[in-house]
Amino acid sequence: TGPVARFARQIAGHGYIVAAPSSYHEFTGPEPLAYDGPGTDEGNAYKIKKKVEAYDEDAEVSVTTLLGLSTCNGRVGATGMCLGMTDDPVSAFPMPTWGCRRCAFDERVAAAVCYFATDIHSHSLGLGKQDDSLDRAGDIKGEIIMIHGKSDGHVPPEGRNLIRKTLHEKGVCFSFYEIAWAQREWFDGSATVTALTELDADAFIRDELSKGRYDPHISKVCFEMLLELFSRTLRSDLGPRAGSEQKVENTC
Repeated sequence: TGPVARFARQIAGHGYIVAAPSSYHEFTGPEPLAYDGPGTDEGNAYKIKKKVEAYDEDAEVSVTTLLGLSTCNGRVGATGMCLGMTDDPVSAFPMPTWGCRRCAFDERVAAAVCYFATDIHSHSLGLGKQDDSLDRAGDIKGEIIMIHGKSDGHVPPEGRNLIRKTLHEKGVCFSFYEIAWAQREWFDGSATVTALTELDADAFIRDELSKGRYDPHISKVCFEMLLELFSRTLRSDLGPRAGSEQKVENTC
């Protein structure tokens, strides 16, 4: 889609190789689904029609393709919005955020940035609506960032709390952010900005402004989080993370 293509170009503009797989290539062509009622319905139907294994295969192929490039430095990251996310080895690939979380299960992925990852808490994605994404959180070896809107109706407070609690319990290296007044997809802009409301503030990244949610200021802050993580984990040659958990002394 337009917003994902522009998002990918932004990442590429900072010196990364970017691959953006088509999420629903099993069911339709590479043309983007429209940001309207029928397009939304079509996408929502595909996301629970596609097998979880097929999402994982897309991620595996994307990572393998990037690592096979002579210009790749051997480090890959992933990111995405809503259902999708992006990988990056001074390479990156944007996919849906849920796909981004699935990408993070691949030990070759050093970093992942998930923008308003959809329905992880409810195990309700993929064919049969019985995905194991949250159960497999302990498989994540890289560092991840989870970003949600405080008013996200798709992932309510109890859902966000469950995700955060599980990541802690599984020993994942992560940062977790909740944006005040925002729901999801605030990364979205190309037209006149309208006021965010409690009901339509979730698309604050997707810059089509299809639902009046785009917030360029918040989008910039969130993108800087991605650049910091990718620069530190994918670009800088700091060697492997020590990994051992340290006991922090209670001093002030």
